[in-house]
Amino acid sequence: MKVCHITSVHEQSDVRIFLKECSSLAKNYETHLIVINGYDDYINNVQIHGVSVKYKNRIQRFTKAVRTALKKAIIIDAKIYHIHDPELLRIARKLKSLGKKVIYDAHEDLPRQIMTKQWLPKACRKILGSIIEKYENKIASKIDAIVTATPHIKTRFLKVNKQTVNINNYPIITEYSFQTNISKNSKDPKIVYTGGISKMRGIIDVIIALENIDVKLLLAGKYLEPTLRSELLKLKSWNKVIEKGFLSKDDVYLLYQESFLGIVTLHPTVNYLDSLPVKMFEYMAAGLPIIASNFPIWKQIIEENNVGICVNPQNPSEIAKAIKLLQNNPEEAIKMGENGIKAVKEKYNWGIEEKKLFTLYKELD
Repeated sequence: MKVCHITSVHEQSDVRIFLKECSSLAKNYETHLIVINGYDDYINNVQIHGVSVKYKNRIQRFTKAVRTALKKAIIIDAKIYHIHDPELLRIARKLKSLGKKVIYDAHEDLPRQIMTKQWLPKACRKILGSIIEKYENKIASKIDAIVTATPHIKTRFLKVNKQTVNINNYPIITEYSFQTNISKNSKDPKIVYTGGISKMRGIIDVIIALENIDVKLLLAGKYLEPTLRSELLKLKSWNKVIEKGFLSKDDVYLLYQESFLGIVTLHPTVNYLDSLPVKMFEYMAAGLPIIASNFPIWKQIIEENNVGICVNPQNPSEIAKAIKLLQNNPEEAIKMGENGIKAVKEKYNWGIEEKKLFTLYKELD
C-alpha cells in the first residue's frame, strides 16, 4: 500500500513526522513525504518530495503552498494521505472526493494555542480561536481518522471523530545508551535545557535561580524572541550560562552526558498545561533526573515514577531549592535517573506508539 505524509510547515527532518511516523511506516508500506521548500531525497526507505514554493507571508503560505502540495499529492496517487498542518485541512475534502483515505495529525491544540500568539492583537485571539475550532472540528468529523500528540487533544477530537488515536512523541529508545553519568559529572555540575528559548518557556526564572548555586547551565536551542538574549545578558548569573546554540540530535545526546539534571520549567500557559514535551522524556532516557513545572499531568508522571521534582516554574527560589536538593543528594539523583531509564524502557518509548500507528493504518487499509 502506498501512503503519503504532507507538511507545509515542518522541515523534512522533523522528528515526529519523518524520523518516527514515516520511518516506521516505511517498514511495511511504500511511504512518501511531501515537504514545502525541501529537497528530493530517499532516506530510511522514505521517498521525500521537496516542492518549491515562494511566499512572502502566512496568507500566501496558506494558499500557494497548500495548492502546490495538493498537486504533488495527486501525482503520487497514494491510498492514505496523512496531513500534519491545520492549513492542509483545505485539501482533505478534495482528497476524499478522489476516493482517498485522509488522516489529520493534530500536533497541538491550535484554538488554545492561538491565545498565546503575540503577533495577534489580544482582542481578536478569542474570536479567531473559536472560528478555527469550528473549522477544524467540521473537517475532522468528515475524514477517516485523527492522530493526536497528547491525551488532552485526543479528548477534544473524540467528540467529533470516533477514530481518534493518541500517538505520543516518546523517544526512540535505540538512540540511547541508557546509562547515567551523574556521579561522573558531580565535580563540575551542569544542568541542561534544550529546545526553543523564550520567556514563556521559563528561561529567565532558571537563570535567576542560578545566582547562589555553584552550577552552570548548558543552554541549547534557538531564541524565539528577537530581544531576549540582550535581556538575558543583563542578568547577574548570565556568566553561569554556557551557550551551545542550535545542536543536531547527536550533539544534544552528548550534552546530556555532561549534565546531572535536565530542566523543563515552562510557564502555565494554555498550550503548555496539557502538553507532553519531548525533552522531558529525552532527559529520562538519558538517565537525568528532571526539574519540571508542577502541571498536573507532568506531576503525575514525575511523581508516580520518582524521576524528578516539580516546582512552581515562575519561582526562581523554588527552582534553586530543587537544584540544590539534587546536587546535595547525588544518590537520590542517581536513583531518579535510573527510574527514568526504567520508565522509558517500559512505558514512554516510540516502540509502543509505533504499534498504535500500525494498528490505525491496518484498520484503514
